[in-house]
Amino acid sequence: MAALYVAGRLWLDSENRVYLIQELDRRTGQGRSAISVDDTLKIITCREQQKRLTALQMELGKASQEGFVSKHLLDNNEKDSKKKLLAVIGVSTNFGNKKNRDAIRKAWMPTGPARKKLEEEKGIVIRFVIGRSLNRGDSSDRAIDDESRNSNDFIILNDHVESPQEQSKKTKSFFAHAVEHWDAEFYAKVNDNVYVNLDAIGAVLTSYLDKPRAYIGCMKSGEVFSQSEQKWYEPEWWKFGDGKSYFRHASGEIFAISKALAQFISINRSILRSYAHDDVSAGSWFIGLDVKYVDEGKFCCSSWSSGSVCAAA
Repeated sequence: MAALYVAGRLWLDSENRVYLIQELDRRTGQGRSAISVDDTLKIITCREQQKRLTALQMELGKASQEGFVSKHLLDNNEKDSKKKLLAVIGVSTNFGNKKNRDAIRKAWMPTGPARKKLEEEKGIVIRFVIGRSLNRGDSSDRAIDDESRNSNDFIILNDHVESPQEQSKKTKSFFAHAVEHWDAEFYAKVNDNVYVNLDAIGAVLTSYLDKPRAYIGCMKSGEVFSQSEQKWYEPEWWKFGDGKSYFRHASGEIFAISKALAQFISINRSILRSYAHDDVSAGSWFIGLDVKYVDEGKFCCSSWSSGSVCAAA
């Protein structure tokens, strides 16, 4: 995609490039006085761009031969022909939580044809999200591979090592993966001890379709714990000031972001800071952006009420 973009920009100046080079050749060939220093520098720059354009053309030709271009066009055609999804929901899980996954499949996450129907009719895709074992290929990895083959409801992040200390990076990887594989209005992260009302979450998200950069959740802030023996210890507590209070962010039990924010995460994933907790990390990614914070009470899982989206187990 970068090659296509750069090539397109370079082609915009192609006529000027050709003219300047021909002008230099014409003037030097007729023995006329040298052109100005500025014109000479422009011509040198144009020739360098011409070399870069030639190299890009060669790379694009090679990519086409390897099937990249045609696959890319095919993917775009498939996206255009399909109805845009409402939401992609990632249920964050780990190796020891199979009972939680089975309970979710029985309670609110459809399986088999019912899951396909949910995707086609309501535009909601649901997948469990998990990384790989530190000891790649061990019994934990094999068990997840077997479960995934049987259920076909996993996103397995092959480049992520599953660890409680790496939850923030896992959440970031999920959003990047999801926005690259599904075209949806919203992308939501849920913990695997949370029960979700799919009709309610669909209704709530639909009501925010007019917000292009929405960050939706049960907003909170609170104390930053600076002692290592404390449960919610934050190793980088000093970054949050003398008051030791977190900025406003959505609870990590469940929150949703619009497509533009998911794309922002995908593009900038390598430089987005990850803190000890994924909800704080997500809040930090958006704090400097023009984002609509939606403090949605129906996303507060500890207080179940009519129309609530979730309940914590």
